[in-house]
Order: sequence, then structure tokens, then C-alpha cells
Amino acid sequence: MSTFFNNILPRRTHPRLVPAGPKLARGRLIYNPFMAHVDKHAAGDFCWIELATSDQNAAKTFYGSLFGWAPNDMPMGPDGFYTIFRLQGKDAAAGYTILADEREQGIPPHWNLYIAVDNADRAADKAATLGAKVLAPAFDVMDAGRMSVLQDPTGAVFTVWQAKRNAGIGIAGEPGTLCWADLSTGDPARAQKFYSDLFGWEIAPGEKDPSGYLHIKNGDHFIGGIPPAHVRDPKSPPHWLIYFYVADVDASAAKAKELGANFYVPPMSIEGVGRMAIMADPQGAVSAIFKDSPKH
Repeated sequence: MSTFFNNILPRRTHPRLVPAGPKLARGRLIYNPFMAHVDKHAAGDFCWIELATSDQNAAKTFYGSLFGWAPNDMPMGPDGFYTIFRLQGKDAAAGYTILADEREQGIPPHWNLYIAVDNADRAADKAATLGAKVLAPAFDVMDAGRMSVLQDPTGAVFTVWQAKRNAGIGIAGEPGTLCWADLSTGDPARAQKFYSDLFGWEIAPGEKDPSGYLHIKNGDHFIGGIPPAHVRDPKSPPHWLIYFYVADVDASAAKAKELGANFYVPPMSIEGVGRMAIMADPQGAVSAIFKDSPKH
């Protein structure tokens, strides 16, 4: 489930993924814990995350030590392999080495976000009519599924995934799993309309929340958000920032630092929501860690 699988993808300049800033999630983020084991993802859910890195072996060591992920390497051609990261015997994420010509273009290490759809071809076609750029038309990833890489009208890149043999992430709600994703964009209103029309997401501010943070709800549960434009770094191109659930943000941040991570936002509390931090792994890929506040 990767651009690594198919070298016929059009080459492009990928936006440099950097955090939106300390106020990234200061809106009334609503976190919904999921069932631990996931057999199928509903259309519109975040269903896969994939690390594109400059040092795959180093990334395996970092994330294995930080989240307890066990790497499962699959040969992909004569000089590369695709790593499935497993947690409690279930697929949690994946990683691959950025292709040489992509490195020459200056594409930095980053996380790719996949969104489940019933039909990748129709989703890509619909996205195009809504103003997206189709960076990679829908294609089969062996018998695992079918995917298309898209860039929304505000510039953020994401992938749609039509599951066949591989449904995607198989575990959630446990430390070391995807729990949220924020869209950093300079045009939240445009993004709100695009994603609502494409996936049927309900995107709206929280009740009695003056911050301007928009919550993304797919079906009956919240999956992410769109921070207001004024809190983001204007030098940062639009991008999706993924969040990993952890048992203790401070302890995980300290561990990540020991392993070579740098922090754009050190551990901070969000009143009534939880605690979070934004980090770059030793190769530079940016993500966030999060722990919700105890429920009373």
C-alpha cells in the first residue's frame, strides 16, 4: 500500500511536512477510543498510515523501541523492501525508503495518510471534479487493494484506499496506534467543503468553542480536525498531521528524545481534552503523540 509498490507513479514535489504550531489542537478536540482489533474500515475512515523515510532500518529501530512495533519486511524488487509494523499481532502502520529520484527532488521523510473508500476509481474521479489534483490515478497494489494519490484543492496530499485482501490498520485504541489526524491548511473553508462533498464527513466547530477548530466526524465518530488558519505557520505547506495514542505523553516524549527525536511542540496540556506533543523522528518525519484526559 505505497507509492513504493508502483514506480510508474508520476514524480512530484511533495510538500515539506512541518507542524502547524503550538496551537494546532487547542480547539475542543473530541477523542473517541476505538475497539482494539479492527477487521474492516468504514468508507471515510482513516485506514492506513505509511512512513516514507530516508533510513528504513533506523526507522524500524526508532518506532520499535518507542511504540513496541514489530517489523515484518517484505522484499520489493532487488534493492528494497516494504515494512509492515505490527502491534499485538495486528498491522499498525508501514514504512518504506523514499525512492532515489524523489530524494533528488528534495522530498523529505513524511507520513502518508490513507482514507477508506468503496471504489478508488470513482473516488479519484469525484475528487477531480471537486477541484483535487490526481497525482496517481487508481491502480492495483497486487491483490491487497486499489489506491489513488490525491492532492486536495488547498494543497494537502492524501491517498484513497479500496480494500481487497488488506483492509488496512488492524488495531486501534491501544498505545502506539493511530488515533487522530489534523489537516493544516490556509483555507479551512475550502477544505471543509471539499472533504464533506467527497467523503460525506460532517465538519463543524465544537459546541461553545470560540477557537475556530473544526471537528471531522465520519458516521458516528470523530476522527480528526482542521485547526483555524491563523494558528498555522504560513511557511508550512498544507498537510495532514497524524497522532499516535500513547499511555503517557511525557514518558513517550522522553523516550523519543533518547532515541534521537526532535520536538517542535514539547508536551503540553489541552484543557478538557488531554496532553500532546509534536515530534520529528531522527530522519525528520513529523507526527504527534496524544493521551486523552481521564474521564470523571
